[in-house]
Amino acid sequence: MKSAYEIALERLEQRGIEKPSNRALTKKARANIAEIRSKARAELAKLEILYRDRLAKEPDPTARHQDQQNYVSERARIEGRCDRDVAKLRGT
Repeated sequence: MKSAYEIALERLEQRGIEKPSNRALTKKARANIAEIRSKARAELAKLEILYRDRLAKEPDPTARHQDQQNYVSERARIEGRCDRDVAKLRGT
C-alpha cells in the first residue's frame, strides 16, 4: 500500500512536474538565502517609501500613473532577481 505522499508524487509526475529534491541545504546555503531575501526586502521597502513620497508630491494624474508603472516594474525586477538567486543556490 502506498502512502499519501507517494501517491501525490506520482500525480505530480503525471502532470509533468518533477518531484522535490531530497537534498538538504547546508547552513551556509540557508544563511546565503536568508541574506538574499533580507536584501530584497530592504530594497523593496526603500522602493516603496520613495514611491509613496513621489505620489504625495505629484499632483498630475499622468505622472502618477507613470510612477506607478515604474514602481510595479521595478518591484517585479527585484523580486525576480531574488527568486533567481535563491533558485541558483538551491540548485534548481
